[in-house]
Amino acid sequence: MRQDAVRGHLDGLLLAVLEPAPLHGYAIITAVQQRSGGALELRTGTIYPALNRLERLGLLRSSWESEGGRKRRCYALTEAGARFLADERTAWQDFTAAIGAVLNPVTPRPHGSPHGQSA
Repeated sequence: MRQDAVRGHLDGLLLAVLEPAPLHGYAIITAVQQRSGGALELRTGTIYPALNRLERLGLLRSSWESEGGRKRRCYALTEAGARFLADERTAWQDFTAAIGAVLNPVTPRPHGSPHGQSA
């Protein structure tokens, strides 16, 4: 999948993978890749600026944690982030329904004709 396909949806993707539990940057990248069946591969140069921005907006909070002698910054969803994610999900459902209606139109059948054929 093209890298630019994620544009406009990155915030929702990041918040969604952080919903179950806090994660560090590489684990976020891995979670997105796994959830997407490998279709989405985010780069560190893409996610870290986004994580910092989401934290400044109050949608995430971060803390330093030690794991195996290494310090890693872990990110967690805030209550505001959870509300934002719920809104993103609703907007995504509305968007995909509208695009689906255009790409895969359902042609109404004339009344009384089971296959759309005239009598």
